[in-house]
Amino acid sequence: MTATSITVSARGDQLAAIGDFVTAAAEDAGLDMRAVYHVQTAVDEACANIIYHAYEFEGQGAIDLACERREAEFVVTIVDYGRPFDPSSVPTPNVNAELHERKEGGLGVYLMHKLMDDVRHDFCDRHNVLTMIKRIA
Repeated sequence: MTATSITVSARGDQLAAIGDFVTAAAEDAGLDMRAVYHVQTAVDEACANIIYHAYEFEGQGAIDLACERREAEFVVTIVDYGRPFDPSSVPTPNVNAELHERKEGGLGVYLMHKLMDDVRHDFCDRHNVLTMIKRIA
């Protein structure tokens, strides 16, 4: 599989198109249904965070998304040009706490790390680069 990519406006109404794109690419790369779901969920979380946090409000920038199979790995690269993101600034949620004790939100980064085999955040040359890898069984 060669790399395939799209650029979308950073708007919530683009999340379905992003999901369709990633799902098709993951299926083409040979991921099973469970792995496709994991990738789709992780990408949805990442892109929602970009829309609502990196750009602070909808439609203020673009999201570049690329998918490719590299041997036995499916690699998703997401680039945005919004506010720099430092993943260490996000506290680890207490997923064992009672529901009424949990604060709203804060699970996106946690879910990405749980669903994917490798997650890397970089900020370089005025843009955020998120690379997520799922091994192909």
